[in-house]
Amino acid sequence: MQKYILALLTMVLTSQIMLAQDNFTSATLAGKVVNNGSEIPYASVSIKGTTIGTSTDENGSFHIRNIKPGFYTVQIQSVGFKPFEKIVDLESNENLNISIELEPDVLGLEEVVVTGNRSRIMRKKASSIVNIINTDIFQSTQSVTLSEGLNFCSGLRMENDCQNCGFSQVRMNGLEGPYSQILINSRPIFSGLAGVYGLELIPANMIEKVEVIRGGGSALYGSNAIAGTINLILKDPTQNAYEIGVNNAFIGVGEGDTATDYSLNFNASVVGEDDKNGVSIYGFHRNRKPYDANDDSFSEIALLKNTTLGSRMFHKLGSRAKVSLDFFHINEERRGGNMFDVPNHEADISEFVEHNLTTAAVTFEQYYRENDLLSIFASGQKINRDSYYGAEQSLSDYGNTKDVTLNTGVQYNAKFKNSELVSGIENTYSALKDKKLGYPDYDNAEIINGVLEIPHMDNTTVADQKMNTFGIFSQYDIRLNKFKLSLGARFDTYSVKDEENNGDEKTGNVFSPRINLLYDIQSNFQARVSYSAGYRAPQIFDEDLHIETSGSRQVIHVNDPNLEQETSDSFMLSLDYSKVFENNSNFGLLVEGFYTKLNNPFVNEFSEPDADGVVTYLRVNANEGATVKGVNLELNYVPNADLKLKAGYTIQTSEYEETQEFNEKSFFRTPDSYGFFTADWEATDTWCVIGTGTFTGEMLVPYFGADLADPEEGELRKSDNFFDLGLKITKTLKLKYSNLEFSTGMKNIFNSYQEDFDNGIDRDPGYVYGPMSPRTVYFGVKFGNILN
Repeated sequence: MQKYILALLTMVLTSQIMLAQDNFTSATLAGKVVNNGSEIPYASVSIKGTTIGTSTDENGSFHIRNIKPGFYTVQIQSVGFKPFEKIVDLESNENLNISIELEPDVLGLEEVVVTGNRSRIMRKKASSIVNIINTDIFQSTQSVTLSEGLNFCSGLRMENDCQNCGFSQVRMNGLEGPYSQILINSRPIFSGLAGVYGLELIPANMIEKVEVIRGGGSALYGSNAIAGTINLILKDPTQNAYEIGVNNAFIGVGEGDTATDYSLNFNASVVGEDDKNGVSIYGFHRNRKPYDANDDSFSEIALLKNTTLGSRMFHKLGSRAKVSLDFFHINEERRGGNMFDVPNHEADISEFVEHNLTTAAVTFEQYYRENDLLSIFASGQKINRDSYYGAEQSLSDYGNTKDVTLNTGVQYNAKFKNSELVSGIENTYSALKDKKLGYPDYDNAEIINGVLEIPHMDNTTVADQKMNTFGIFSQYDIRLNKFKLSLGARFDTYSVKDEENNGDEKTGNVFSPRINLLYDIQSNFQARVSYSAGYRAPQIFDEDLHIETSGSRQVIHVNDPNLEQETSDSFMLSLDYSKVFENNSNFGLLVEGFYTKLNNPFVNEFSEPDADGVVTYLRVNANEGATVKGVNLELNYVPNADLKLKAGYTIQTSEYEETQEFNEKSFFRTPDSYGFFTADWEATDTWCVIGTGTFTGEMLVPYFGADLADPEEGELRKSDNFFDLGLKITKTLKLKYSNLEFSTGMKNIFNSYQEDFDNGIDRDPGYVYGPMSPRTVYFGVKFGNILN
């Protein structure tokens, strides 16, 4: 398939180069974008159906040169304002000047999104609810990585699953991490290995926004989109801009010894004078020291060092085609346990990983007719991970994992008068090899002929998997008065080959339908209902690549050789109401019900520890199904331009139809209620006060600590409720050509944090729950000509 895509791309590029050489008498379009007399800087100005576009400068002005004469639709977009369109007629050698007045869009209902149907559309008109986590949320919550910001979206909750290394995952609508598809610029290259620590790997400053779709998305995005889809949109070069920021945090203030968490980030972008080329670069460096919450010399928060460098660039081939290129590299080291100043195998416990993650992507876009769009794309991710999961000075627990993911495809968006068709094909290939490294076996050393002979154990392959998925997808949207109907379907054929176990290969063909119905009860009141089918293939998941380690045992996860695919049926019903009152205050309320039935679900069978203390959780298919159901509530209230209030709350249940471990049906680590709130008050033009908070309800957590009468049997415990409250204050100094911002604040003010961590070398590192950090005080400084 890659050969066909390359040939198609070559033909299209050749035609575009020839077209770009055509001469014509050009016109110029200029203007100013304002709101109530105030200029709007850095607004996007583009001509519909072409690649022609620019951004307004700091005074709200724009210039577009060398436009071929004709009729065009000019589009203007800016965050916080409603999109605007204006038809213009440009004649030869004309210099047309226009003035644009934008209306506020305080609730973001008319922001353009791409995840819902793989096409650009306003949120209000999308047949699926699309939530957006933008840079404002990352800034308000002082989130330096993606993982910290995900808690502030309805239905999402980040959790820490390991006391040693901080293995974390995001749960969506009560379903654990592998049920959600993570995309980078709409491409599914975020592999299982990347998912082990990946959400904490990604720095927030490289992200323009995160689009979240709750509910099944397999019809468009394939495997693992049962709970929903999280799409990371990277920052585009839209104007000449720069920003640099420093943040220093102190973890555990008022609770004994503190740990520092220092980070530095920068962003810069440059766009050519003719707007045909642009490049943005970003960087991030973080150094977090380990934190010990219970004074037993073992860390509860791991040491972490992260250095990230990346770039995004584009080049326009004429007025209707563009090539975009993305690249970033992340190097991260993390280590949990104790004795951090000695090599891993000399510590009592050490869980250590070093990731070298490189991602690259290229996308070609060509417009046809008035607004049809052809996209040809290829992206890849390569990870090299060195690891150590060991205890009591073991030399046998060093490992290395190599992982490659490639995604290629073609997509065509055809727009008609009252309908739209999106169709495409894509192929995703992944190869993962996980091995334990050889070591000198001192226990079996002997003296032979007066010479000390130390045998050396060879490398051992743990997993060697290759997976390929070929998919064909299509979705048709049609508008019928107040109704909008979306019919989508995807056919996937996959193969999973286990090279380590006699080349055993699992194959499957999966048809994933989807139907969405949007009804405009009123212009400000929408109802949506949907059904979607999804699946998970029997592949290696992130849990399989993490080992819980203590002095008495190790916990690993493996797939049963007879594991079959898991399927799902998901139903969603939502009511979305918004209102602008006479005093210009804004109110929005979303009520969303969800019901997901898992068929043939994956569950874990627990084994007794072997002679080496290794406990195996064997992933098998349950005899009966499982059900996840509940309600997401989201409230937005903006009483005036200076105050913004937002809150979300989820009430849900997650149960298997038959009892599992501990004779329990309920999902573990899944609270029946959780939520968040943010309050952003601009006290003056330069002072801002921000309050944030998250609530985590009770949940069931397994415990296998050494202080139990029978640690091998363990016991099931119920956690407390947690309320994590934060406060932030910022002061902005407006300089002549730039801005300087100072910030300070405190997270988890009341230290709502787990109090019964297990301790000592034989602790159960999986017994961890609640907020991911204790009380933390931070200070930050940002400098640049555009501050988020």
